[in-house]
Amino acid sequence: MDLAVQCLSRALRGAEGLYDAALGLRGGDRGEGFGQVAGGLRREGQTAERLVAIRRDARAGVSNRTLQRKYGVGFRTVKAAMASVWPEPRKQLPPRKTRLDAFKPVIDQMLRADLDAPRKQRHTVKRIFDRLVDEHGAVEVTYPMVRAYVADRRPQIRIEAGRGPLNAFIPQTHMPGAEAEVDFGDVTIRLAGEQVKVYLFAMRMSYSGKAVHRIFASCGQEAFFEGHVHALSVLGGVPTGKVRYDNLRAAVARVLGLSRARVENERWTAFRSHYVHVPVSSRSLSTASVTSTAA
Repeated sequence: MDLAVQCLSRALRGAEGLYDAALGLRGGDRGEGFGQVAGGLRREGQTAERLVAIRRDARAGVSNRTLQRKYGVGFRTVKAAMASVWPEPRKQLPPRKTRLDAFKPVIDQMLRADLDAPRKQRHTVKRIFDRLVDEHGAVEVTYPMVRAYVADRRPQIRIEAGRGPLNAFIPQTHMPGAEAEVDFGDVTIRLAGEQVKVYLFAMRMSYSGKAVHRIFASCGQEAFFEGHVHALSVLGGVPTGKVRYDNLRAAVARVLGLSRARVENERWTAFRSHYVHVPVSSRSLSTASVTSTAA
C-alpha cells in the first residue's frame, strides 16, 4: 500500500514538472504564468466590454499585475487593451493537409467538364467518388470528404467561368428626410388571453430608422389611410423623395394584363394628393414618387 502511494506521488510530481516546463515557469511564477496561458486561451472570447473595463481600471491607477489577476488575462492582453479598443483578430492558421489534396485537381477537372455537359450527364458526388477510386486508386479517400469538397468547389468553378452569381451587395444611401418605407400586414397578438389576428401599419424613415407603428382591427382602406395620417403627424412632415410600399393593395384598383401595370384607386389618388404632388408613374406601385407639400 505504501509503495503504491509513493508511486502515485512520484507520478504527480513528474506531471507537475512537465506542466511547469511546458509553460516555461519556475517555482512561484506558476500562478502568473497560468493567468497568461488562460488569457491566451480565452483570447477568442475577449469582448470589447472586457477591454473597456481593463482600460477603466488602468486609468484609475490599478497596476498591470492586479489587472491580470482580476480579469484572468496575461500581460499581452492588458497591453493590447491599452493600445486598441477592439480585441486583436485571431491569427488564421494555414489549412490542414488532407488525403484529398492530391485528387482535388482531378475533381476540379470533372466539375469544369460539367459546365458544358447536358444536365443529366453531369457528375454526381457518387460518380466522382467512384471514378476517384476506380481510375485513380483513391482508396483512402472517403465519400463525405468528396461530398464536402464538391459542395464548396462547384459554385466556385461556376463563378470562375463567369456562369454563376457573384457574392456582392449594393450599398444603399439615403438623404435625411427623403425616403420612407411602408408595410401593412397581419400579426397575431394575445388579447384577453386569446390569440387574435390584427393588422400592423408601419412607416419607417430610411435614413434615421425612426419608425411609427399602429395596430388596426381590419386591413381595410380606411385603416390604411389612417395609418398614413397618424405616421405623418408623428413624424411632423412628408418625405421629400420616395415612399416604398411592400403591400399596396389598398391603393390599387386593378392590374392591367401581362404588363402588370397598376391603376390607382380613386380614393387613394385623392388621399395622397393632400400630401404629394407628382403622381405615381412607375411600372409597379412598389415605389411611389412624391414631392413634398405641407401636410
